[in-house]
Amino acid sequence: MKFLFVGTNPENTGAATHFVALAQAMVEAGHQVSAVVYPDGLIAKNLAASGVRIYPAKFRNVFDLRGYFATIKAARHLRPDWLVGNFGKEYWPLILMSRLLSVPVALFRHRTPPMGRVSGYLVPRLAQRFFAVSSHARQAYLDRGIPPQLVRVLYNPVNMQWCKPDPQKRSEILHQLGIPQDAIVIGYVGRMHGSKGIYTLLEAAEGAMVQESRLHCLWLGHGPDAQAIGERIEAGSFAHRHHMLGWIDDVHPYYSAISMLAFPSIATETFGRVSVEAQAAEAPVLGSNIGGIPETLSANVTGLLLPPGNAPAWRNAILRMCDADVRVPMGVAARDFVDRHFSTRVIADEFVRILGDG
Repeated sequence: MKFLFVGTNPENTGAATHFVALAQAMVEAGHQVSAVVYPDGLIAKNLAASGVRIYPAKFRNVFDLRGYFATIKAARHLRPDWLVGNFGKEYWPLILMSRLLSVPVALFRHRTPPMGRVSGYLVPRLAQRFFAVSSHARQAYLDRGIPPQLVRVLYNPVNMQWCKPDPQKRSEILHQLGIPQDAIVIGYVGRMHGSKGIYTLLEAAEGAMVQESRLHCLWLGHGPDAQAIGERIEAGSFAHRHHMLGWIDDVHPYYSAISMLAFPSIATETFGRVSVEAQAAEAPVLGSNIGGIPETLSANVTGLLLPPGNAPAWRNAILRMCDADVRVPMGVAARDFVDRHFSTRVIADEFVRILGDG
């Protein structure tokens, strides 16, 4: 099949990462893919070596003719079977071009807050396929009155090769950070914001460090609370066992460096890509039992689901995961779980199946 992806968002968001991963998955599955993307943005850079033909363009809003011209040009070259969109500002342009070009359109929604009244009612009904990225998100859309038959679920695809465990890379990263090679490393990857549960994690990790001398904490990400949590770490008793790296463009190597991933959000998450990627690298996950996070792991098999904001429960779970007899089998099961449910191969096949399901 031939797919024309349209995503001119310049920002580094979960929707942008999904856009790239799905486009790459379709190429790996043998499909022909072109993409209309923001020039020199994250999406364009990540697709540059993926066998995707790139058409640079910008969609400021529904009235921006630049995006229309680039999309029509790309469609004339490719003659796509489907248009695919990931960003709200392009829903209406893609619906209009779908009619103009007589090409069906598949739209993905990555957030649970409601769209405007008109868009919320019409977009799922006018797109030939409308996708949620989790069952949790799908239910939120159904609760707002969208008919169940109009909302399909397609999870984020994960490249198993990019996320494979690499003991040598682990050793190199630990050495660079001054972390002992026998350390047990709990990793956090995400936005530094209170809603992400970072203060709960800090309290729990420091409580666990009292009992487990090998425990270290690796923090990857940035956000408005980065300075505040950094100050709390420095004021604590275990500052030397916390390692804050800030924003990392490519986090995949760091999944090999961690022993477990913490996903401690206290606010609802639509899905949780980092959970799936970490498991692909054989790192079991401690995840909040909220929103779409439970869909990313197999509870008590590839990780543990925990009450959001409950620091004592998180401390105890961290200590439990410090036991190699618990952690290692979960890690092995985790990679198999991701391969069966979230690998690019599985998601590409499921996407094609849903598109063909009249």
